[in-house]
Amino acid sequence: MSARRSPGRAASWIGAVLCALLLPLGTPVAAGEPGIVVFGDSLTAGFGLPREDAFPARLEAALRARGHHWRVIDAGVSGDTSAGGLARVDWVLAEVPAAVIVELGANDGLRGLPTDRLEANLDAILVRIRETDAAVLLAGMRAPGNFGADYEAAFSAVYERLAARHGVAFYPFFLEGVALVPELNQADGIHPNAAGVAEIVRRMVPHVVALIAPLKGG
Repeated sequence: MSARRSPGRAASWIGAVLCALLLPLGTPVAAGEPGIVVFGDSLTAGFGLPREDAFPARLEAALRARGHHWRVIDAGVSGDTSAGGLARVDWVLAEVPAAVIVELGANDGLRGLPTDRLEANLDAILVRIRETDAAVLLAGMRAPGNFGADYEAAFSAVYERLAARHGVAFYPFFLEGVALVPELNQADGIHPNAAGVAEIVRRMVPHVVALIAPLKGG
């Protein structure tokens, strides 16, 4: 049985929902600390892991250990596709980050979605981010082999083209050194475990440092 909400109660309910939706983005950037948004899917959201072992938290810790006092903001949503990312890009950019790491497309590849749609969605996302003057690191992804070699090649090529087209920093494969390594993945064989995240961060930190070095606070 459902009850009809009064306008006042409805407004409060909507406000509560919006607050809950904003939680995955983390707390606002502290005064004086520039922010990096990690805009991705379950691979960056830390599916199956404690929050402190997820990629954003481990990346922030690694940067701070190197003297870079940046707040890394988790904008990962498990199950997100490139289309889902495009739908929420303006919301993500409300954090006004100085830099954005884009890690999207893994779920497109798992579902065998058309690579032209992947490219169109990521292209629109990059256009929108570049309009804010934020620095961008595009993390590439690879498709699983069950859709054939042609699909795999077309999928990977999307990221290379987009990085060149938009002149953004490029890390060819987010899961480099971790994909298909059993001891670095959870039981599903897809999502990195804590050791896998640590390996991703170890490999990516130099690229992130190079991204933020020219920026204020880098």
